[in-house]
Amino acid sequence: MTKAVRIHAHGGPEVLRYEDIELLPPGPGEVRLRHTAIGINFSDVNVRRGGFYLNKTWPFPLVLGNEAAGVVESVGSDVDNVKPGDRVVYAAMHGEFFDDTGAYSEQRNVFADRLVQIPAGVSDQQAAAIMLKGLTASLIINMMYKPKPGDTVLIHTAASGVGIILSQWSKHLGATVIGTVGSPQKAEVARAHGCDHTILYRDVDFVHAVATIMPGGVSVVYDGVGKDTFERSIACTKPFGTMVNYGNASGHVPPLDLLKLAPKSITISRPGFSSYARDIPRMRAGAAELFDLVKQGVITIEVGRTYPLKDAADAHRDLEGRKSPGSILLVP
Repeated sequence: MTKAVRIHAHGGPEVLRYEDIELLPPGPGEVRLRHTAIGINFSDVNVRRGGFYLNKTWPFPLVLGNEAAGVVESVGSDVDNVKPGDRVVYAAMHGEFFDDTGAYSEQRNVFADRLVQIPAGVSDQQAAAIMLKGLTASLIINMMYKPKPGDTVLIHTAASGVGIILSQWSKHLGATVIGTVGSPQKAEVARAHGCDHTILYRDVDFVHAVATIMPGGVSVVYDGVGKDTFERSIACTKPFGTMVNYGNASGHVPPLDLLKLAPKSITISRPGFSSYARDIPRMRAGAAELFDLVKQGVITIEVGRTYPLKDAADAHRDLEGRKSPGSILLVP
């Protein structure tokens, strides 16, 4: 038996239950992993609430979570890439990143081919905080739009887990970084992690504020908010600029009339983490690049708060209320 956080129906944070579950020995190609740090992502909230992922039904009871670091306890047959005692991390299994959840647990059997070795100099908490968020940032920067010297980047929720990584990485590549944030505290965090300018979006109109800072418009918009910000950000983009929507914290982006992009010849993209989840060599190469940037000090990981596994409901409440900058972790 092991402890896990499960839901038996969709709903608010109150549906999260800390329970005993049975854990079978690892099967062929699997390992038993003892979790040491568990990443919380807004996708977990969307799964808990239900209805967000179209045409998706969930089997109950369901253990949430798709990202964690830990120590290999034992291995099943046909496993040769890891051994007991190895420190490893994973984000998602073989399909969409919101499928095959189960990270909110003390121990779990996972597919060995999904595991990435954690290098010396990177802690378990750093690894759990960077995999999904960092690989999302990697997908955006390496595949969608790579900032260069002279570019200006607008990052919505720049003090979020992904936003902090995008800010530091963009600044490292030579760009000027503008970040929207929800509080003075988060503005301080954003400035400490690469933002040259911060905009308190609850207090001012971010479109007007961006125009004041960069009258000609920004080179690229990185938007993880979605419904509340994406279409309005068209006005912030310069001619031949790029807009990247990578998340939907405020809801899905409404259908967009492409003719609205024509006056500035804007390019739009929507990356999905499953592009990495389905391509294991690319995922491992992306993780190696991230860990190298962390060890160089180019990217520092902001863990806003940790919660005991049993307090996952409190963690969800704070995540939904946007109360903590950076990443949020559960600790078994």
